[in-house]
Amino acid sequence: MDSTAEALARWAHELDPDPHDLALARRSLLDTLAVTLAARDDELVRLSAELPDAARWAAVGHVLDFDDLHMESTTHISVVCVPATLAAGGDARAYLAGAGVMARIGVALGWSHYSSGWHATCTAGAPAAAVCAGVALGLSAERLAAAMALAVPAAGGVQRAFGTSGKSLQVGFAAEAGVRAARLAAAGATADPTALDAWLRLVGGDPDRVDLSGPAVPGGLAIKMFPCCYALQRPISALREQLPDVEAATVEEIRVRTPAGTVQPLIHHRPSTGLQGKFSMEYAVAAALLDPHPGFASFTDEAVTRAEAQRLVRQVTVDETPGGDWLLDGRVEISVRLRDGTRHAAALELPPGSPGRPPSDEDLTAKITDCGAGSLLSEVDWCGAAPLLAEHLPGTEKKEPA
Repeated sequence: MDSTAEALARWAHELDPDPHDLALARRSLLDTLAVTLAARDDELVRLSAELPDAARWAAVGHVLDFDDLHMESTTHISVVCVPATLAAGGDARAYLAGAGVMARIGVALGWSHYSSGWHATCTAGAPAAAVCAGVALGLSAERLAAAMALAVPAAGGVQRAFGTSGKSLQVGFAAEAGVRAARLAAAGATADPTALDAWLRLVGGDPDRVDLSGPAVPGGLAIKMFPCCYALQRPISALREQLPDVEAATVEEIRVRTPAGTVQPLIHHRPSTGLQGKFSMEYAVAAALLDPHPGFASFTDEAVTRAEAQRLVRQVTVDETPGGDWLLDGRVEISVRLRDGTRHAAALELPPGSPGRPPSDEDLTAKITDCGAGSLLSEVDWCGAAPLLAEHLPGTEKKEPA
């Protein structure tokens, strides 16, 4: 029998995208470019300036936590696969091949891998980036399998990095590791394809869960409407959609009830920085009550340390019900008690932008405009995307001599 790497490599090599797949690839390109360009003034641009293209573009693309998510695998697929594809000169087919591999490896890793503290975007991302770059470089199925195996040593990343520069940087490291592995495979480096199976088992995954059926990216991708962890999209949406007229100054108590699994990445309960606020249920609730649309300005250091925001953070109690094996399990229920004793309630299962409530073309256009990238992306394609990123995110990495 084929190893997992060989089966995935053959699937990727033979992939013939249909119009639905290509539409997803187009949306993913625009969304990823928009959130990357929106971060072009972020401190991480300076910090990552000497990194290779794939690492720099992926890290900057992830720093605002505004990039898409594959729900079934809990992985940010496009922020790994778009930069890896562009760095190797690839197109929509190369992206879809890697994205499909990343979704399937992520599912094989399972929720237990994520809930134990791994950052699945990095663990599933390194071998997937190898496929993106390998397809772009024209590798055979055999060489693609070798590239995936060569990426295994870099398939790491942990959730304790959340709320720091490390989160986005480790995503960049995964993207670059995949590109490097593909180039080594193209040059003739050998590897044992069964290394992927061995690694999957070591980190709690199950190779038997790899399913090659369905569209290129089974389940589609969730588009974020707010620039923060996906686990916060639902509570923010519930409050903004259902309790828009509640005055924050009158709030005395907030209780959030949600399955335990849905708060897995929310590790900062008393945040003091913008990055920490992106992984704080307590702050997200405060921001949703304070700000008409919690956007970029809501997740700065200054916003998080607002006196009223900090007061509201202290009023939030999170009641975790047992279970939950994905970020949209069950539903979130929020009860708000005002100083006059009245109570208001909100509950939600699916936030806007999720595959069950997909964004409209108008929603995506509004997001791109909010990112300050509308005019830049009006006619961009896969061929023009890398030069666009190079122009607006110039790096200083040392080039190898020809």
